[in-house]
Amino acid sequence: MTERRVVVTGMGAVTPLGNDVQTFWENAVKGVSGAGPITHFNAEKFKTQFACEVKDFDPKLYLDRNEIKRTDLYSQYGLYAAAQAIEDSGFDVSQMDPFDVGVIWGTGQGGLETLEKEVQYFMEKEKEPKFNPFLVPKMLTNMCGGMIALKYGFMGIGFTTISACATTNTAIMDAFNYIKLGKAKIFVTGGSEAPITEASIGGFGSMKALSTRNDSPETASRPYDVDRDGFVMGEGGGALILEDYDHAKARGAKIYAEIVGSAMTNDAYHMTATHPEGLGALRAME
Repeated sequence: MTERRVVVTGMGAVTPLGNDVQTFWENAVKGVSGAGPITHFNAEKFKTQFACEVKDFDPKLYLDRNEIKRTDLYSQYGLYAAAQAIEDSGFDVSQMDPFDVGVIWGTGQGGLETLEKEVQYFMEKEKEPKFNPFLVPKMLTNMCGGMIALKYGFMGIGFTTISACATTNTAIMDAFNYIKLGKAKIFVTGGSEAPITEASIGGFGSMKALSTRNDSPETASRPYDVDRDGFVMGEGGGALILEDYDHAKARGAKIYAEIVGSAMTNDAYHMTATHPEGLGALRAME
């Protein structure tokens, strides 16, 4: 079997530093912080009262009314980023076999905000079973990838990866390997998350995973500092178009980069902590 080369031909992003790739990158280079007081809910009684929220997000730029109505915020972030990446790549699915294009998407918590609201409503209404008919599709972790495929008619391989903080890397690795093995010509891949909710902030806070540096959100994320006190929750979405190199060259696509390898290991050490000797990370890099 001849292994295919895999390249990146499109990018999209909706982030706390900007809602497109160029703005995001410019602010990252400048050292701009996306952290600030939580506005998604009243966090006054929470130990952690700040996060990295997406600002000035307008889903109507890339989603129609029905898509917005039927999707959780995490899916809206994903659809938005994917639309940018597809536009950026310039490929036309109408000129391809739709089975050659797949979607491998990543999310850790899925539609948690939707689930929280529906459970709260259920309890407030004295447990009357009057649920939103979109509860399940909005909540499911595989729905964002499914909605991307549905929107554009991509009929190739499609599934969702979940591997905690490595989730989107896992999605990209899987897309890379499937193209490498000749199972597809193009993948929309990436990940999205909308975890700034009461249950998420409260849950991570109770296990002492979040920074409580409420007086200085901009300096709270300091993973390699001796005074670190936890991570900072963020939200948003990022998308890549991965493509068979020969296919990309044949259609005259611009190529940002080539992916030449990937690897994965598991520390199997602790529920949240990495191995103190870095054994898993070392083996993955090797």
